[in-house]
Amino acid sequence: VDVRGIKTKSVNSGGMQVKANAQAPTEVNGSRSRTMNGFKTDDYSTSPAPRTFINQLPDWSMLLAAITTIFLAAEKQWMMLEWKTKRPDMIADMDPFGLGRIVQDGLVFRQNFSIRSYEIGADRTASIETLMNHLQETALNHVKSAGLLGDGFGSTPEMCKKNLFWVVTKMQVIVDRYPTWGDVVQVDTWVAPNGKNGMRRDWLLRDYKTGEILTRASSNWVMMNKETRRLSKIPDEVRGEIEHYFVDAPPVVEDDSRKLSKLDESTADYVRDGLI
Repeated sequence: VDVRGIKTKSVNSGGMQVKANAQAPTEVNGSRSRTMNGFKTDDYSTSPAPRTFINQLPDWSMLLAAITTIFLAAEKQWMMLEWKTKRPDMIADMDPFGLGRIVQDGLVFRQNFSIRSYEIGADRTASIETLMNHLQETALNHVKSAGLLGDGFGSTPEMCKKNLFWVVTKMQVIVDRYPTWGDVVQVDTWVAPNGKNGMRRDWLLRDYKTGEILTRASSNWVMMNKETRRLSKIPDEVRGEIEHYFVDAPPVVEDDSRKLSKLDESTADYVRDGLI
């Protein structure tokens, strides 16, 4: 390149002739300018670039990300619709948030639980404490979903007015198999009358994928007065609240009238206290 004009130089590159052309800067009105592919720009120009259609468009990367997000969302909805067509039974039983719902004509409450790593023992199976927590949680959520939860812990509005609460007098639990870490269990629970002044609550705990029954439980409940700490009959007002949810069915666990023998620490082989 020569400042006095255009100079052409041929370069031999692998047998192919390549010519490089350049033009010296020219003076335009006392300022230096340069020519590039037919567009002339001033080196010392301070005026902003003219507004054109191109530079007024939004950021193309953001627009592309928005289009991709919309496409993925539509694809996910399409896959869900296709899966629902193939497996309507599974969709009907889904509980994605684990909140539970009332099924079977409003008489049974169903809730799913995932077995967490902190709910298992060294053998990776759930502890009996974990299963009992699931039973308690479904019982209270059943009352809540039915709209019967008052100010008390599982007490109905009429029970709260009369200072009454539930007391478990007996509970039997039969575990056929303990779920393992990562399993999803489905818990069904319902209530039934038990004598004149009692109520029975049953549970069935199944493997969500296979439907296998893992645990069966049955319990008896009575009412107690908070102030006197004495058992109470079920008032008519309270019975009117709960009797619509009673199921006419036998208990899932046959009543076992056997009593545990009292432990004699002097003759026991092992004694351990502080158990939960």
